[in-house]
Amino acid sequence: MSSVSGVSELSLGELPMESWMSHLPCALWDTPLYHLAIPGSHNAITYCLDMNDRSPVDLTQPDMLQKLDKYMKPLIRPFVYKWAITQEYTIKQQLDCGVRYCDLRIAHRPNDSSNDLYFYHGVYTTLTVEAVLMEIREWLDAHPREVVILSFSHFLGLSPELHMLLLTTIRNIFTSKLCPKTEVLTLRNLWALGCSVIVSYEHSIASCHSDLWPHIPYWWANKCKAEALIEAFEHRKQHGRPGGFFVTGINLTEDLKYICTHPTESLKDLVMSTYPTLLSWVKEQTPGSKVGSLNIIAGDFITESHFVPTVVALNEKLLKWSS
Repeated sequence: MSSVSGVSELSLGELPMESWMSHLPCALWDTPLYHLAIPGSHNAITYCLDMNDRSPVDLTQPDMLQKLDKYMKPLIRPFVYKWAITQEYTIKQQLDCGVRYCDLRIAHRPNDSSNDLYFYHGVYTTLTVEAVLMEIREWLDAHPREVVILSFSHFLGLSPELHMLLLTTIRNIFTSKLCPKTEVLTLRNLWALGCSVIVSYEHSIASCHSDLWPHIPYWWANKCKAEALIEAFEHRKQHGRPGGFFVTGINLTEDLKYICTHPTESLKDLVMSTYPTLLSWVKEQTPGSKVGSLNIIAGDFITESHFVPTVVALNEKLLKWSS
C-alpha cells in the first residue's frame, strides 16, 4: 500500500493476499461484506478429482456420457478430466492467494455403504468433505482476522440423515467460528465476535438453523465466449443487485459442440485465453449497494492472471466514495 497521503493513492491489490481482509483500511471495517468486492473460487475442490477411474461419472452427467464412460472409459475419461478440473491448487493455497468465497458441491457416492461425503464435478473427489473442512479450519486458526464464506450447494445423493450428519460435521469443525445469521456482517463486528466462517446452505433445512445462511445467488451466464458472458452480465446488472451476498461467476461453460471441435484443448486453455478480456471487464466493475454493483466475483483457475488482486483492488472505489 502506498504511503502517499490520500485514499486515491491506496493500492489494495498490493496487499498481502493471504491476509488482505485484516489489512483493509479501517474505513472499510464497517462496510457490510455483501457490499465489498470478494474473490471467489468456482467449484473450489476439483484439484483432487479421482483420476484412478475408481469414481463413476457423477449422476448429473448426461445418460449418453455415463454409458460411454461405462463401456469406453479409457477413451472417455481423459476428456472428462480435461474439462472437469476448474482449480489446480489446494484449498489452503487458494486461501493463501486471497480467495474468500468457496463454491462447494457436495455428494454421496452411489453404492457407497459409508457415510462419507465428497465433492464432485464430472467425477467425485478423492478427499472427503470432512478432510477439506478440517484444512480450512486449520488455515483459519492461523489467520484469525480473515473471513471465509462457504457455499454448500448442488447436493447429490444426500438423504435427510446425511444432511444432518454434514451439519454436525460443520459445527464440530468450526464451533464458535460459525457466524449466526442474526449478526451484522461487517469485519469490525465479526472480529469482535471471533466469527470467521459464514456457511450458506442450498437446502430448505437452512431456515431451521441459526448458523446456516440462505443460499447465495450465483449469476451464471452459461457462455463459452468471454464477450457473450460480459454481454449477459451487463444486461443482468441493469436490473439491480440482490440485497445480500451474491456471486458473479466469470467461469466460462463449454458445451459438447465446443469440446468436440477443440479435441486437443482443456478448460484451462479456454480460461487462460479469455482471462485478459474478462479481467479488463472486472477492473471496470464497482462494489457497493448501487444498481449495477457487484459483490463476490468467482472464477476458474483463480491463482492465475492476477485474478484475486484485481478483485480486491475494486474496494478502492468504496474508499474514494467515502472520502
